Amino acid sequence: MTFARALAAAAVVSLGVVGCGGADGADGPGLTPTEQSGEATYEYTIPLGAGEALDAGTPLEILPAELSTRVGETIRIVNDDDRGHNVGPWFVGANETLNQEFTSPGEFEGVCTVHPSGQLILVVEAA
Repeated sequence: MTFARALAAAAVVSLGVVGCGGADGADGPGLTPTEQSGEATYEYTIPLGAGEALDAGTPLEILPAELSTRVGETIRIVNDDDRGHNVGPWFVGANETLNQEFTSPGEFEGVCTVHPSGQLILVVEAA
């Protein structure tokens, strides 16, 4: 990943988490990047060709429209596609893997290019 892309992705995540609370005005959840080597609580893979399928009008349902988690759980999103995708509070670049730990409760609603609804609602509940 180039420095400019990494900076842009970090800005998108920062603005999304800080600037967008849930519909009820709750603060966004705490999200901490993590270097996971084992299994994550939630694992999703965006396959190669997902962007082309979307361009052709094929709806994709790779992640659920609403993901309910708990503080301390983790998520891994592997993007095997040749283009980046918005997944709620994250941007996952082409051929990149995102690993995050949920560190505080909250709710976030954001764009999800790999779900037919076009959005992802992330709810993080206390442990």
